[in-house]
Amino acid sequence: MSSTGGETSKMNSFVKKVKMGKRVEKMMKDKSGTTTGQEIADDDPNKTPEPYTCTGIFEADFTEFCRRNHLKDNEIPAVVIRPKPPGIQPPPDAKSKDSKDSKDASKDPTPDESPDTGSQEDPPPKTYVTKEKYAYFRPVIQVEMENDEKPITVTEIYIRGWKIDLLMVGIFKQCWPTIEKLSVVNLWNVNLSEAVIKEFASFLPQCPNLKTLAIDGTICVEESWALLIGEESLLTSLSLRNNGITDKGAAMIGKALSTVKTCNKNLISLNLSGNKISDIGATSIAQGLRMNRALLSLSLANNNVSNEGAKRLAEVLSRFPLTHEEVVERRKLLSEKGSPDRGLVKSPPPSRRGDNRPGSVRSSSHMDKTDKKRDKSSKKKQDGKKGEKEKEDTRSIRSSAEGCKSEKDHGKSNKIPMDGKKDKDDATKGGSKKDDKWKKGFMKASIAASIVADTMTKTKGKKTSSKDKRLPESDSPEMVEAINPLLEQVENMDNQLWIPGNRCMINLNLSRNNITEIGMKSLLLAVQYQITLLNLTPSPALKGILRMSLNGNAVKKTDETFMKLQEVLLTRDPYYKPPEKGEDNQSLAG
Repeated sequence: MSSTGGETSKMNSFVKKVKMGKRVEKMMKDKSGTTTGQEIADDDPNKTPEPYTCTGIFEADFTEFCRRNHLKDNEIPAVVIRPKPPGIQPPPDAKSKDSKDSKDASKDPTPDESPDTGSQEDPPPKTYVTKEKYAYFRPVIQVEMENDEKPITVTEIYIRGWKIDLLMVGIFKQCWPTIEKLSVVNLWNVNLSEAVIKEFASFLPQCPNLKTLAIDGTICVEESWALLIGEESLLTSLSLRNNGITDKGAAMIGKALSTVKTCNKNLISLNLSGNKISDIGATSIAQGLRMNRALLSLSLANNNVSNEGAKRLAEVLSRFPLTHEEVVERRKLLSEKGSPDRGLVKSPPPSRRGDNRPGSVRSSSHMDKTDKKRDKSSKKKQDGKKGEKEKEDTRSIRSSAEGCKSEKDHGKSNKIPMDGKKDKDDATKGGSKKDDKWKKGFMKASIAASIVADTMTKTKGKKTSSKDKRLPESDSPEMVEAINPLLEQVENMDNQLWIPGNRCMINLNLSRNNITEIGMKSLLLAVQYQITLLNLTPSPALKGILRMSLNGNAVKKTDETFMKLQEVLLTRDPYYKPPEKGEDNQSLAG
C-alpha cells in the first residue's frame, strides 16, 4: 500500500510539472508575439517619424536626415575634415648642427656604428595618407571649420566627383540654412539637372552668410545656371568654369545680370572661363552689363570670343545709345522722380468745388503760378552754377544743357545729380521704388570697388601683413549717391540718346580667345574714353577698368595696338610700381 501511494504522488507531481510547462510555453509564445508585433510596428515604413529639429551641427543633422530618408549606413556619405597640405619645416641651422656634432664627439670618442637598416622600418610618409581598397571612390563631403574641435563652426563645404540628385539636395535644403557660419560651397563634377539647380536656387538665399558658390566641371543640358543669380540671390561670387556653357546659357546669364526693369544687385565676381561662349554669347553678356552697376570682375577666358564680342564689350565700357525700350523706361523714371507725390494727392470733396471740373484737373491760373515759380527757381540755380561750369569742357557743357532740356520737356524742375553728391531731399521726395532697389546694389559695388582700389594703391611696393589689410576708420570710403544708368546725362547724336557706359567694372579677363588687332583697337578706345571721362568728372566709385588680361589671343605681342593697350593698362594697374628717379638716372648714366 505504501508503494502504491508513493507512485500516485509521483504521478501527480509529474502531471503538475507538465501543466506548468505548457503554461510557460504559452506565456513565452504570447510574449514573443507581442515583441514581434512591436518590431513590425517600429519597422513600419508608413509610420510618420517624430519631427527633427536641426542642431546646426552639419554632420549630425546630415546623418539623421539621411536615415530618415531610408538610406543605409553604408550609403550615407561620410563628413570629414578637408585634408590640408603639410607645413614646410624650416631647414636646420648649420651652426647649431656642427656644434651638436662636436659635443657628441667629445662625449663619445668611439665612432658610431652604422645602424642596421634592415631591422628598423621607415617611418610612414607625411605627404599623403593611404586608404582601404575603393575607399577613395566612395562619396565624401569635405568640410572646413574655424575650430576643428567645434563641429558647429563649419565654414566651407566641398563635394567632389559624385552625383547630387533631388533626394540629396532635399537633405541639403534642411541642413545648410541652419549652419550659421557657412560662407563657401564648392562643387566639382556633381552632374546637376535643371530640377536640382532650381532647388539650389530656392534655398541658397536662406543661408545667411553664404556668399561664394563654385560649381565647376559640371554639365547641365538645360544650362539653367541663371537661376542661381536671380533677383533674390545673395551670392557675391559665382564660378561656373568648364561647364560647357554655350550661347544659350550665356543669353540667360546676361538677362539675369540686368534688363531694363530688373538688375542683380549683389553679384560682384562672375567666372565663366573654359566654356563654349562665342560672339553671340559675349554680346548677350554685354547686354546684361548695360544696366548692371554691381559686377566688378568678369572672366571670359578660354572661350570662343573674337572681334565682334570684343567690340560689344568695349561699347558697353565706353558709351552706347539707348534702345526704344530704355528710352521709354527713362521717361517713366523721370516722370516719377519729377512728381513723387502723384497719386497721393486727394481731390477735394465735390461740395467745395466752384465748378464741375474733375478733381485731378487744376485750374489754368493755378498751373501758371506753379510754372512761374518753377522757372524762377530753376533760373536762380542755373545762374549760381554758371561760374563753376565755365571751367569744364565744351562737350560736357553741351551734354549737360541737353540733359536740362530733356528734363524741362518732361516737366521736371529739379536737376538730376551727376557729380555723385547726395541731395538731402532725395530720401524723402525723389525716386521710385525701382530706383531705390537699384541703388542698394550700386552702393555695395561702389564701396567694394573703392576699398579694392584704395587698398591696392596703398600697397604698391610694400609688403602687407594681415594687420595692414584692415582699413582704418579714417580711410573708410565715402558713401556715394547711386544713380540709375537711365538717369545719367545723355548726349544727343544722330537722333539717338547716348549715355556713359559701365565704369563700375574694374577687372576683365579675355585671355586665350580669338581676338585680333581689330578687337584690340576697340578695347583700347574704350579704356582711353574711360580715362578721359575720369579726368573730367572724377569719382571715387567709378574708376573704370583697372586690369584687363589679353594674353593668348590671335594677335602678336609685338603688335602696335596690343603694346599700346598694355602700356595704358600698366599705368592703371593698382599693383604697378613706377620706376624711381634714382634708377632712371643710373640707367641713363650707364
